[in-house]
Amino acid sequence: MSLLYDLDDWVLWAIWLLAIPVGGYAFVHALMQRADAFTAVDKLTKPAWLGITGASLLVLIVFQGGPRSSGTLFWLAALVAVIVYIVDVKPAVVRVQGGGQRW
Repeated sequence: MSLLYDLDDWVLWAIWLLAIPVGGYAFVHALMQRADAFTAVDKLTKPAWLGITGASLLVLIVFQGGPRSSGTLFWLAALVAVIVYIVDVKPAVVRVQGGGQRW
């Protein structure tokens, strides 16, 4: 029965732990893309996305408790910003640069 009481803590800890590499991936991906690709797909500029993903990565790292810390609102905002980049911006930028499905 004790396992069930601690399950939510383990799940939240796993989400926090997985959010950091995802944020790092988003920042590195934004860093490696051409600047004109962002404006070609009508997204924010490359420096703006570097700032958003970089600040989000910093917030994800600093608030060590993740969703259980005192900065939960900041942590969630950072996670949403990283997910928006990965789901919306990244595919558009890759597509405009001639990438896409490789299989």
